Amino acid sequence: MILFLSDFGHAGPYVGQVHAVLARSAPGVPVIDLMHDLPAFRPAAAGCLIHAILRSMAPPDPTPGTGGGDIVLAVVDPGVGTGRDPIIIEIGGTRYIGPDNGLFARVAASRPSKARRIDWRPDRLSDSFHGRDLFAPVAGMLAMGRPVASSPVAFADLVVPAGPDRTAEIVHCDRYGNALTGIDAADLADDSVLHAGEGRFRRARVFAEVPVGAGFWYCNSLGLAEIAVNQGDAAALFGLTVGTPVATGA
Repeated sequence: MILFLSDFGHAGPYVGQVHAVLARSAPGVPVIDLMHDLPAFRPAAAGCLIHAILRSMAPPDPTPGTGGGDIVLAVVDPGVGTGRDPIIIEIGGTRYIGPDNGLFARVAASRPSKARRIDWRPDRLSDSFHGRDLFAPVAGMLAMGRPVASSPVAFADLVVPAGPDRTAEIVHCDRYGNALTGIDAADLADDSVLHAGEGRFRRARVFAEVPVGAGFWYCNSLGLAEIAVNQGDAAALFGLTVGTPVATGA
């Protein structure tokens, strides 16, 4: 499969144009839209979600180097058209394609990986839409087993975001108003209290463990700490948006 994630949203032609390129370059290969509301202009925060989403799906790894695994096409690219490199990162049998701007730092740090700089260029490359003109054709070529001109890059030379490995902020608010943090729930003690926006949240296992209208945090299905309200909108009630800092304490 080609697994497609971006901050493009579904308004406008962007997702559809990438699909059209993939359909031409990799006919018959399933393309799955995993998420198109990654945090806009925030590669490190988006990388937290990409890492969590892909590990939660736990696809089986083919033998590394055989080219038999999934292709992850991910684009959050505020530096499009500048000198940042386009890269391919291989982890197990899965290959990640996108910009080297910290977007893949979390996933690359999670397991042994190797990276390559994409040297191939299309005949037509716009300054502002490398998702369509560069990354999508490369994803299609790899999915069809065709070679892509590239050169090795040391992991130490990849762009990594500043700060701690975990991103202590809100990285996504879903349609229910639940606020996903970039913090792995496994890194938190059961008695950890999260402070974010106008709220202070203790842990619960499931929504029904707290009264209707009460706020709490829990380990969501991606393994991230998520702030929620039982049958309510945590983002609206507590002033939570993407980028809101999250602190732990008593």
